[in-house]
Amino acid sequence: MTNGLAYDVQRALRHLRRDPDLREVIRRAGPFTLVPRRPAAPFPALLRAIVYQQLSGKAAATIHGRVMDLFPGRGHPTPEQFLDIDELVLRGAGLSRNKMLAVRDLAARVQDGTVPALRRLRTMEDEAIIERLVSVRGVGRWTVEMLLIFTLGRPDILPLNDLGIHRGFCRVYGGDPDSERLASQGESWRPYRSVASWYLWRAADMPAGALPD
Repeated sequence: MTNGLAYDVQRALRHLRRDPDLREVIRRAGPFTLVPRRPAAPFPALLRAIVYQQLSGKAAATIHGRVMDLFPGRGHPTPEQFLDIDELVLRGAGLSRNKMLAVRDLAARVQDGTVPALRRLRTMEDEAIIERLVSVRGVGRWTVEMLLIFTLGRPDILPLNDLGIHRGFCRVYGGDPDSERLASQGESWRPYRSVASWYLWRAADMPAGALPD
């Protein structure tokens, strides 16, 4: 494990370079620089994911900042604080009604143990984590997959419904977006599909002409 990742990056890159198309993306995109976020608990990571859903990065960051400003002091606000604060105050910070309800449900699920502590999450299998966390209002599979990749540093996550992944895949392999085709190609990337996903996101952001036709 290096830099908080649950896998050896160099070993992952050697494996993925067996795919000639992905090898070209790796060459052009450069070093793998993912460093997992290090929250003390899953609550702030899932809170952030809920706020960021269906928003541009800048708009989401602004709203997330306003929500955090409701709770002055050091560290992240607690689930208890989110349950105690008036719903209209959360709405006033920019949360939609659905997101406000999702955040409060998340806080309640942390309190009742549905959302395990970070130490417990680190011992659980990927699918077990997904099954547990999607029971929270507003938390779908994609949200948990982002937690697995960017917070827990898991090696083998392929978000089949991520638009950026689809765009990158089509740029590298051609054709139209197709989750079944992506999943089939992804079998050759196991057990390092998280690293392949990261490079597909990079491919999606490359300027026109950066990849060979």
